[in-house]
Amino acid sequence: MVATLKGKTIFMSGGSRGIGLAIALRAAADGANVVVAAKTDQPHPKLLGTIHTAVEAIEKAGGQGLAVFCDIREEAQVEAAVAKAVARFGGIDICVNNASAIQLTDTLSTEMKRYDLMNGVNARGTFLVSKCCIPHLTKAANPHILTLSPPLDMQAKWFAGHIAYSMAKFGMSMVTLGLAEELKSDGIAVNSLWPLTVIDTAAVRNVLGGAPLAAISRSADIVADAAHAILTKPSRDYTGRFLIDELVLMDEGVTDFSPYGPDNGQPMADFFVPDTAFEQALTKVQPQPRR
Repeated sequence: MVATLKGKTIFMSGGSRGIGLAIALRAAADGANVVVAAKTDQPHPKLLGTIHTAVEAIEKAGGQGLAVFCDIREEAQVEAAVAKAVARFGGIDICVNNASAIQLTDTLSTEMKRYDLMNGVNARGTFLVSKCCIPHLTKAANPHILTLSPPLDMQAKWFAGHIAYSMAKFGMSMVTLGLAEELKSDGIAVNSLWPLTVIDTAAVRNVLGGAPLAAISRSADIVADAAHAILTKPSRDYTGRFLIDELVLMDEGVTDFSPYGPDNGQPMADFFVPDTAFEQALTKVQPQPRR
């Protein structure tokens, strides 16, 4: 088992804020190099963080960072971003498909340009970023591809009401399913990770439920800690899995999840999580008293 990500180079789509940034900072604490490839080059009026502030935070945390403006829907831009990463750090050890677009609208309320955006960023972007990183991952020691996408629990309830988004998100998971088998002989681990509960992100605060939902959400640190545990596993042995953050950490021996919040009551369950995941969580650990 690889104990640390020190010296590893991570190519991450998105990552200027939220879960992606949390994963980057956890890796940076080990001394990793993180390439933040995203479109957020200039400050957003409502959303905190840019690729440049992310790199500042990464370097403050103990790693090295590289900010690359990149629209992952554009093949030439992804190819150029990967080339910049390799030129700066000498290779790529880990690919994290974090970038995602969301709009939870029913069919009649979904404009086709939003359909195209979500499928372009989520499914196509994950495929493209992975494709461009693979030639470099084959040269790495303990290479990983990790995608922030849900288990393939194909139930109608996960699609009704937001078909376009669900198709795009499950499309990311299908990339995991196929690549894990395709790259098995190369020793490249390919896994997906998804939160058991809602995570306090910009999407939650600005798109889904605002402050009330954020108040019953966990911090992104729980996903970051789970990602770290995954990315330090032996790549030939730990692949083809659709993982849930809390269950990953339980397997690492964590029993107290109160440090991740929320402060006001129990966290709210995330969608796309199979019922079996909650059953596993309940049987593995009993709730700890809040400190």
